[in-house]
Amino acid sequence: MTTDIWAWVRDTHQQLHAAGHRRLADAMYELPEHATEGRNEQLDAVYPEAVASARALGLPWVEVYLRHWRMQNLLNKRQQGESVLPEVVDLLDFAHREETAGCPQSVCVVQDFAICHARVDGPGYVRERLDVVGETLDRIEPGRACFDCLSREYADALEDDGRPADALAHLDTAAARMRNAGQQVSLRFHRARAGTLHLLGRHEEVLALLDTADRAARARGEELDESDRRSGAVQRARALASLGRTEEALALLPERAEAERHADLRQSWTETVELLIAAGAWENDAELGAVLAGWVGYLDGTGSHRPCVDLLLAAGRLALARGARTVALTLAATGERKLAQLRRTAGVAEQVAALRAAAEALPVPELPVPPGELTAHLAEARVPFETGADLLSVALDRYRGEQAGATDLAVLLANVLGGLGHARAAAELLWQRLDADPGSEQLTGTLGQALIEARDAEGVRRLADRLAATSPADGHWIRARWAAAEERWAEVLEQCEAILALEASRINTRRLAAAAATELGDHATAQRLYQELLEHALPAEEAGEDELHRTVQEPDLWHLITAATANRDWAVVRSTGARIGIEFDEPDGPVDEEWQLINVRATRANGTRADLPAVRTGPATARILPVLGADLTLNHGDVVVFAPALLERPPAEDAAEEEREEWRPTFGLLTLLDPAGYTTYWIDGVRPGDEAWAAFRDALRAAGYAVWVYSGEQYRLSDPEREDGDLPGVYAALGLPPTASAERADALLHDLTAGWEHPVTWLDLADAAGADLRRHTEIIERYDI
Repeated sequence: MTTDIWAWVRDTHQQLHAAGHRRLADAMYELPEHATEGRNEQLDAVYPEAVASARALGLPWVEVYLRHWRMQNLLNKRQQGESVLPEVVDLLDFAHREETAGCPQSVCVVQDFAICHARVDGPGYVRERLDVVGETLDRIEPGRACFDCLSREYADALEDDGRPADALAHLDTAAARMRNAGQQVSLRFHRARAGTLHLLGRHEEVLALLDTADRAARARGEELDESDRRSGAVQRARALASLGRTEEALALLPERAEAERHADLRQSWTETVELLIAAGAWENDAELGAVLAGWVGYLDGTGSHRPCVDLLLAAGRLALARGARTVALTLAATGERKLAQLRRTAGVAEQVAALRAAAEALPVPELPVPPGELTAHLAEARVPFETGADLLSVALDRYRGEQAGATDLAVLLANVLGGLGHARAAAELLWQRLDADPGSEQLTGTLGQALIEARDAEGVRRLADRLAATSPADGHWIRARWAAAEERWAEVLEQCEAILALEASRINTRRLAAAAATELGDHATAQRLYQELLEHALPAEEAGEDELHRTVQEPDLWHLITAATANRDWAVVRSTGARIGIEFDEPDGPVDEEWQLINVRATRANGTRADLPAVRTGPATARILPVLGADLTLNHGDVVVFAPALLERPPAEDAAEEEREEWRPTFGLLTLLDPAGYTTYWIDGVRPGDEAWAAFRDALRAAGYAVWVYSGEQYRLSDPEREDGDLPGVYAALGLPPTASAERADALLHDLTAGWEHPVTWLDLADAAGADLRRHTEIIERYDI
């Protein structure tokens, strides 16, 4: 048995592919790429089917491999901690059973175990991490790829124990052992060493090491993926900022949006920004504070307790510098709560206490008006959020007026805190107020929203249970909204139906229920709900300003059109379209017109998105133009229903004329309406002249076939039989209509290409036709296709 993980992956991929398990074979390559590059949506799309297939086929080694790479994504790219600890422990157990112990990926699961405990509390679990990683390192050879990963993990534990010098010595020893065993030290190993040098304050060495490591990787022919580029840029920017080279740091530091998309960047990004703020090169504003608070809340929710405390302390220092008293106190309270979830609090407990003391020492603002008038004053004066939070906190603390006034202040303060990224603190404030004013619908509504924003499942359940006795419809409503936030659409529909059974006139409930039915593919229910919405809605002329949500909105009509289209209820499509002002070519029957070119956004089997050119044939239908491969469930000529919302904004009025002309509206695929039945085969080879190719394409289309070229000018082939062997290539999809046989198509291609100087191949089509494949294999070999 080989211990080379990637040799095993290649062999397993080939075996699965040969056995017809192509989706699982592809996942063997795709999943690690998605995991390491932070393509979370794509990973989530591929993983469930892949791991289910591995289990169904009785392939425990493959299951270990797939689960490990998903865990690498959850722990490293998504920074999850205690939320995935049970799964990590289960995976470690599974990877060391008799049927999996020999799997070359099983060793790597030890790394998952160590990383997860580092996320929960790195310093608190130092001894356990050093023991389990050290024991594994002692029994594996330095020539194995996992020796690199585990050596880095061991050094991380030493750093968390406050021993960066020992960590550096360990990394250097490990690197020497790997080189002596013939293994190249990875770019990520060098990056880890650069992180250790940073802790030691050796920032010039950090920059030199990163440059040397990148040059060595390029010399080996390695291409840096986007994840490596991002993390390298942040490391360099942090080192430059530490050296006071702020302009260079600013030029390299990724935009905040990048850190928003990639949770693994946030800690180093924040550290760099804090250095830049201290140098006067970055604005320490409330917007930054709200972003950091949101990141703190994310780590709080995933159970990454130690990183959460580290980040909130940075956010707290910046809040103190802004004089944001309430925000700083809120962060201190979060820190105090998190300390109870750490095993080792020495050092960090003192920092949290210092944050609390410094926040309390900030000046308490004087109220510009009496507490009862503060709400109106804040609205009129357009006071900044952090200032407003301080004033509201003072007013709420000192309020001595009627109950309703205090509730109004609490709701407003909660909304302000939520806007500043402190959803959990907002919810805690509202819970306290609810005990004093239990009958307030305003409180329960705002509290429900705060709990959902804080991702507090237990809080949602507690509130729903509380409402069940006095206002059961509202209890169902909070459960429905929480289920929608978690995309549990069947539960959303169930909860909404329970509400409507109690209060049939609710409009927003029908909107949410119809959206859930649409997500479930139940378009008949969606249409019924939208039609009922029209029946129960208030006439626009009778609705007050605060009742506009109870009137029919244009999006409601578009959603009804979409649902009716999916149900082929053309009469409703036409009558509803007329209400919007749509004019149809025909007065009745199916809508099949030719409106404009659009893009329909679909999802490939591997989770990536594809924007497919299509002809819009009605308000919510389009006919797909390209011939597509097996990675999509659609093909040429298929008529689809799309959702009505534009996925991308049109170019601005002052955009370049070329940009405006090339722009096409993009809509999301909803469902397949009428399949055209085309089957795809591939043509590959040397492209003939433009005239010959146009004649070939036109002849195929005239015979009812479809052709779509995927190659561009960069696709080149070589012919060893010619001195000028560099030739333009063509890679095209051929779509066979359901009336055409593979045999007939094969014969037609022979006829149409017979006079070409360079033959092309259509191997899969020839195979389906039962033809002799030698001609095609010879073409493939000759032109190295």
